[in-house]
Amino acid sequence: MMSNVYLYLFWAAFAVAFYTYVGYGLVAWALARLRRLVRPRRPLAFFEPDVTLVVPAYNEADILADKVANCLALNYPRQKLRLVFITDGSTDNSAEVLARYPQVEHLHSPFRGGKSLAENRAMEFVRTPYVIFTDCNSFLNPEAVREMVKHYQDPQVGAVSGEKKVLAHDSASGAGEGLYWKYESFLKRCDSEIYSLMGAAGELVSFRSNLFQPLEKDTILDDFIQSLRIVEKGYRVVYEPAAYAAEAPSASLAEEMKRKIRICAGGWQSMVRLRSLLNPLRQPLVTFLYVSHRVLRWSLTPVALVLLLVLGAALAGLHGGFYAAFFAAQVLFYGLAYLGWRAESRGRSPKLLLVPLYFTSMNVAVFAGFRRYLRGTQSAAWEKAARTQPLEGNLSIPKA
Repeated sequence: MMSNVYLYLFWAAFAVAFYTYVGYGLVAWALARLRRLVRPRRPLAFFEPDVTLVVPAYNEADILADKVANCLALNYPRQKLRLVFITDGSTDNSAEVLARYPQVEHLHSPFRGGKSLAENRAMEFVRTPYVIFTDCNSFLNPEAVREMVKHYQDPQVGAVSGEKKVLAHDSASGAGEGLYWKYESFLKRCDSEIYSLMGAAGELVSFRSNLFQPLEKDTILDDFIQSLRIVEKGYRVVYEPAAYAAEAPSASLAEEMKRKIRICAGGWQSMVRLRSLLNPLRQPLVTFLYVSHRVLRWSLTPVALVLLLVLGAALAGLHGGFYAAFFAAQVLFYGLAYLGWRAESRGRSPKLLLVPLYFTSMNVAVFAGFRRYLRGTQSAAWEKAARTQPLEGNLSIPKA
């Protein structure tokens, strides 16, 4: 009897893990292709509305000049693009750097309230119908603004998200982050074509200004919650890969883990605050996309992976055969992840161990993030990320 229980739990866990990382990608790809056949894309007309570009920054004086230069190089009419930098809480010489540029409006407060409060405050000064937020350490391609705002010709589009590009790097953290974002970009394209993107990336995101909702001061994933609250209101969030933000990868696996734990803590906070999206009776398609792409990764799937390892060991002893081979494969996979972690900690680049290392660290971060969320120890205030190298102007941006 107990053996049967183990079998049911094992295959249930396998189904959850397989669907999350493989099955949903196949389903989303098929649905996106079907939607393209049923409703072909129509070319969008020329559209140049007034836009405000907001750059929140905390102690980023060393790259502010490059960021301003990147913003001024955007291919959009200067008189229609308002540039606002907000440096709440910065204690470096950001004000002196920004004072060199009369084209830039600088908002500052000595109080460090976090990115969400900084964005709330910036919105008090936005008078244009559309606003774009971009991180200070992300550099935009010249057509980014034009490619994003064109979608607002559709009245059902409430927000537009650009693509995040991670610059190539030899470290495991850099290569892993780049590989992850390539797969994420694929899923985002599918979600957007099926109906709506399930959460925007803060590196480059745009909103209809009148739909912006002030965020709670302790909000961790401001971009994610803001965009999905717009979806809650019945609007779509469009993914536009032709508008992209390039940034250097995390400096190390430890830095990448710190970032992922923060994201996972924010994921749990988001699932609580966006619980209406879990009700399939309200928006069934949204619930399907949201649960498949986001909720499973932050909740059931990491637990399923642990169950597969534990139950695999039990079933290997009870039945041998397939279960013994499956358990051995898991042990090998996680063993390779451990070797990759050891190599990375010694400054080596374990490219052959990249997939098990990044996959394992990503799921470990979910448990650490959940613990941090329960304890309420995850700060909403942003920290200056340690990156592999500074980005310098447009020359660092890869071609599309």
